[in-house]
Amino acid sequence: MPRPKILALILAGGRGSRLEPLTEYRAKPAVPYAGVYRLIDISLSNLRNSGISDVGVIVQYETQSIISELANGRPWDLDRTTGGLRVIPPEQRNDRQGPEEVMAHGNADALYENLDVIRAYDADVVLVLSSDHIYRLDYFLPIHEHLERDADATLVTARVPIDDASNYGTCFLDANGRVTGFAYKPEKPESDIVTTEIFVYKPSALSETLERLAKDHEDELEDFGHGLIPELVNAGRVYEYRHNAYWKDVGRPETYFASHMDLLAADSELDLDDPAWPIFTLAPQRMPARIHSSARIAGGLISPGCDIAGTVECSVLAPGVVVEEGATVRNAIILENAVIKSGAEVQYAIVDRYATIGIGAKVGQALGGDQPGRDELALVGQYASVHGTQNVDAGETVEAVDPTRQA
Repeated sequence: MPRPKILALILAGGRGSRLEPLTEYRAKPAVPYAGVYRLIDISLSNLRNSGISDVGVIVQYETQSIISELANGRPWDLDRTTGGLRVIPPEQRNDRQGPEEVMAHGNADALYENLDVIRAYDADVVLVLSSDHIYRLDYFLPIHEHLERDADATLVTARVPIDDASNYGTCFLDANGRVTGFAYKPEKPESDIVTTEIFVYKPSALSETLERLAKDHEDELEDFGHGLIPELVNAGRVYEYRHNAYWKDVGRPETYFASHMDLLAADSELDLDDPAWPIFTLAPQRMPARIHSSARIAGGLISPGCDIAGTVECSVLAPGVVVEEGATVRNAIILENAVIKSGAEVQYAIVDRYATIGIGAKVGQALGGDQPGRDELALVGQYASVHGTQNVDAGETVEAVDPTRQA
């Protein structure tokens, strides 16, 4: 089979409000992951390792925060004269009246707003990716099956605990892997097979379905699960490709936390340090971490530029984090340049960049296990200050501070 012409589109425009203070002043794809990466690095690196080089990134919310991380595609060798990475912003056109009509109202609407881009590329396959999932996948595997079956769409699926399936689009299949039914975020899911928000589309089926929805059912032209996938499933040519390796949606604080804890596990299924499948990023230029003689480290990922004089246990520290002598960080994620002052205790918490946890302050509380729910996690937003007289209890949030107001 000759190599198909592939257009990859990364949907990076959503606000990501479920991540609460982490996305108050940055786009969700720009949220750090594993200390030194950003969430969008995962899908871009999978594309680079799969040999796919025509990539559009559809942006909308806090666009500068994601554009600065993309660096014109340079970390992924996508800064090319022909093809490569293209940032696709919202656009006001003649046939739209007000600025409220410029913004897409979901991921399917974002595709509809950019049908001109899809048509101009004249691809054999349109690969559509989200940017808040952690996994490794050679995209040519589902693309090959998609073309072999002459499918209208191929959904990359995974199996999840049935209690968690209500957070996703759930699929019903026949013996040949054809999707015969679909339910979007059902309250009482009847299938544990869910979409991973990795989609392979036949361009003609995608554009015709989106145009029909826009004409006849505009209220369904929001997220892919409202109208696009159900319409395609009803047409009868949608198939699954099962992803049986590690995959996690990190679009909620508890799943974001859980995926970091998965990285720390001795038997972790996720390897981000495989030379055969590297994760590329716009890396900060920092000195190696400084570990003082007073430090005690028992498990964790310590990024360059950290300065550790206190206790760190089972935690992920991004570049530039300071843990002073007498401070304790346990089962936590601390993002870049945050400072944990002497005597402070941080546990089962996510502390965003440039936050300061004051002398003797307590953030979070000890739990029986290491996989807390949202109501068991403490969140501290960027640039926030938690003073020594404060306690931030499990489930509480300290709001982020606008970085432009910082001296």
